[in-house]
Amino acid sequence: LSKNNMARNEEKAMAMLNRWVRMKRELNAVPKRTQPKNPLTVNSIYECEKWREDLTQELVKKVSDVQNASLGEHRIRELNDEINQMLREKEQFEERIRQL
Repeated sequence: LSKNNMARNEEKAMAMLNRWVRMKRELNAVPKRTQPKNPLTVNSIYECEKWREDLTQELVKKVSDVQNASLGEHRIRELNDEINQMLREKEQFEERIRQL
């Protein structure tokens, strides 16, 4: 009985620790920014450049994924479509930067 009880106490302690760590993480978490649907709604050059930079980083990751030979043709086509869409979005942000 005492071994069982001791194991149960350790489980309770670990559960409490896990809840505390999760709560701390949630409190310190920075809310994720959502990319604007239309770049014309962004009114600062800094913000446009930030979104363009984020898109560029995502593009680099996706291009490196496409170069992975182990992916199937369907996945490569899917990634290619995503890359093309992101390139269009990046161009829209670049145009907005020129306008500002």
